[in-house]
Amino acid sequence: MGDVVWRPGDQRPRPPLLEGDAYRPDILEIIEKTIDELSPALRELSQDILAHPELKFEERYAHDVYTSFVEKQGFVVQRHYLLETAWVATYIHGQGGPVLGVNSEMDALPGIGHACGHNLIGIAGVAIACAAKAAMQKLGIDGKVILLGTPGEEGGFGKVELWEKGAYEEMDVCLMCHPAPGPPYSVSLSSCLAMVKLRVDFVGHTAHAGLSPWEGQNALDAAVLAYTSIGLLRQQTKPTHRIHGIFEGKDWAPNIIPDNSTMYWFVRAPTTNEALETTERVKACFEAAAIATGCKVTVTVLSLGNELVQNSVLGEELADVVCKKYGTVDYEWGIASASTDFGNVSYLMPGLHPGFSIPSVPNGGNHTPAFTEAASTMEAHEACLDVSKALAAVGMRVLTDRTFLSKASLV
Repeated sequence: MGDVVWRPGDQRPRPPLLEGDAYRPDILEIIEKTIDELSPALRELSQDILAHPELKFEERYAHDVYTSFVEKQGFVVQRHYLLETAWVATYIHGQGGPVLGVNSEMDALPGIGHACGHNLIGIAGVAIACAAKAAMQKLGIDGKVILLGTPGEEGGFGKVELWEKGAYEEMDVCLMCHPAPGPPYSVSLSSCLAMVKLRVDFVGHTAHAGLSPWEGQNALDAAVLAYTSIGLLRQQTKPTHRIHGIFEGKDWAPNIIPDNSTMYWFVRAPTTNEALETTERVKACFEAAAIATGCKVTVTVLSLGNELVQNSVLGEELADVVCKKYGTVDYEWGIASASTDFGNVSYLMPGLHPGFSIPSVPNGGNHTPAFTEAASTMEAHEACLDVSKALAAVGMRVLTDRTFLSKASLV
């Protein structure tokens, strides 16, 4: 593992690139020049976001910083778009033409900040949109770019809310990317896990824990029993599945039999059907715990996230650009064992969500304080801009090659 993953200070050179030109070298030249010139400003933007982490649907600072930035780049900006902290920036050249969609995420994690690198995801979206705009202007390419600032990815399913409100209706395709550990200079076209998010409420009856505990129904015991049962269930689940959760309560005290407990669980699997099947087995653990403790239980499905469907036509074009200009492509790293609300979007329209590797320390992957540090490095910034250039090239093919777009739409 240590020989494969990109580590801080790793001096390995870029892998050999494939020979030949990518699609429309004239467009790619403009893309690279635009993003390279914006690099210092994008770096400052990324560090600013990193220094001001905000939780899901609370991204007010990020909302204001991003909208101010893209407005100065000549985009028409609509603030507080459909959701309080969402925003949209658009650019139109000429009349008609395809519509390229791009996403920028904003939210951070409780206690550990931007430990999933959303500062990089955010500036990647900006870079892609700005590069596409520049190419459209300089080469007279008709079409529209929609850059959507999407809040609440970390468990909030913000993109699903935006989809339901019509934010993606105009887009012909949608692009974004995500940092993760992986081989040096690698872009990943792996999928991710589908996810079912559950809330479980146990209701019991209080009693004096010393004087008459037999009069109570212990809702904390129900949660502990369910937690333990799921721990045992994992032995009989596939190694590609993930089941993880927490529990909490209110007004608990050692001398009172708790009459309430609440659990939050994520059930993940490689496909939506598998996730739903495993969820039924998990629900049985909650029901059994309720029976054993005499409590009542309510299980609520809060959300369902689909696995990523990487559009094969868009993915093949990205791989061609990456392997000829920037590095290598893999199909196993990225966020393969995590989940994203972009999975739901990719079920409904042509989408591409590659991962890209950044240097990370051992045991310092996504959702650790060490990854927050990793997302702040210049190496991570440069890797982010490389994948942004490649995605912008894919986006420009969408805008200039109707046959290509038709093929992507049919996959």
